[in-house]
Amino acid sequence: MSDLLAQKFQNSVDELGKVLLGKEQQIRLAITCLLSGGHLLIEDLPGMGKTTLAHSLARVFGLADKRVQFTSDMLPADILGVSVFEAATGQFRFHPGPVFTQVLLADEINRTTPKTQSALLEAMEEGQVTQDGETRVLPTPFFVIATQNPVTQYGTFPLPESQLDRFLMRIALGYPAPEVERRLLTVGDTRQQIDSLQTMVTVQELMQAQKVINEVHASSSLIDYLQRLVQYTREGSGFSSGVSPRGALALLRCARSWAWLEGREHVVPEDLQRVLEPVIGHRIRPAEDIAGHTSTRLVAELLSQVDVMS
Repeated sequence: MSDLLAQKFQNSVDELGKVLLGKEQQIRLAITCLLSGGHLLIEDLPGMGKTTLAHSLARVFGLADKRVQFTSDMLPADILGVSVFEAATGQFRFHPGPVFTQVLLADEINRTTPKTQSALLEAMEEGQVTQDGETRVLPTPFFVIATQNPVTQYGTFPLPESQLDRFLMRIALGYPAPEVERRLLTVGDTRQQIDSLQTMVTVQELMQAQKVINEVHASSSLIDYLQRLVQYTREGSGFSSGVSPRGALALLRCARSWAWLEGREHVVPEDLQRVLEPVIGHRIRPAEDIAGHTSTRLVAELLSQVDVMS
């Protein structure tokens, strides 16, 4: 059953590739994040396919999805919902906001104020919303795909480190390869094909897979390698801050998901290396640059300086 289930997830990569041309690596990372029960942050320029990825992922996994375009004047109630007094009944009635869905696309999250950002991030962390003293549980699964423009662009409110840490992964889609872009220019906008994508995995199968991930074996030598990687970020002179214990757990969880998606029941060092930058890139800071956008160099240093075998 597990092999059949894994094959369905592998087939979903191909299905998503019909719309997101030439982005297999990013598709696999997004599915890994979903399998691991976390949330995904996509940082890239406008027009790179961030919204397309979110809608396509929801379609292929049979999940209900909603999109929120963040703006500077947005309030927390615009996301969480609001209670409205009804004269006919003499009572307040709660109108749920767009956060009550299975896949929420939070578009340009750094365009809104920190207060509104925090409202969403609390819901992500706790899986529930408390309004007017009443707690309402969010749907299961609950997966947030947040996009943000580079912090160098005008009108952005950068997410602080504590809020960045709520995201299991951060990825970028990047420009397409020339041959892929030519195909895109030839066949036209692939967003029109989203509705034709097939549902490859049911909600029940997704939740079953999230449980199976915990059974993927990680050997003691693999854990040793992970600890050496984490310890290097805490002691290396090029790092101003290292990976926290929560970040280390996130790294192991994503490595297990990546291994399972590759059809294996055990984690190998290459699995850790594949998910390393998406998982810890937004959790580490270089000593000389507080902006945090040189994580690629730091991860490359980690991989070159830390031996797989002790």
